[in-house]
Amino acid sequence: QVQLVESGGGLVQAGGSLRLSCAASGSIFIVNFMAWYRQAPGKQRELVAAIASGGSTNYADSVKGRFTISRDNAKNTMYLQMNSLKPEDTAVYYCKAHVYDNRAWFDAWGQGTQVTVSS
Repeated sequence: QVQLVESGGGLVQAGGSLRLSCAASGSIFIVNFMAWYRQAPGKQRELVAAIASGGSTNYADSVKGRFTISRDNAKNTMYLQMNSLKPEDTAVYYCKAHVYDNRAWFDAWGQGTQVTVSS
């Protein structure tokens, strides 16, 4: 089994910062593509940022210049540094990882962490 556990969410004022972490554990042999998604109330889940195992990244236009995604391959951990937060960033943030557990490739999801930005 593979588990993804997010941490670092919370309540912050507009303009503030938060750092999210996503740790992968369990029967993991390879972690390839990792990504952060978010879902606000009444809206569809959307991609926020993604990072390949080699370090290449891409971001949603709404967070470019404010958010930075990174990963520590040795720890199977991904991070999202969120600066200059806006009320519209309020959502549940989920991490996703494309992993191989010696049997098959599949996508694993975390349980989500709430980020609330007050105006």
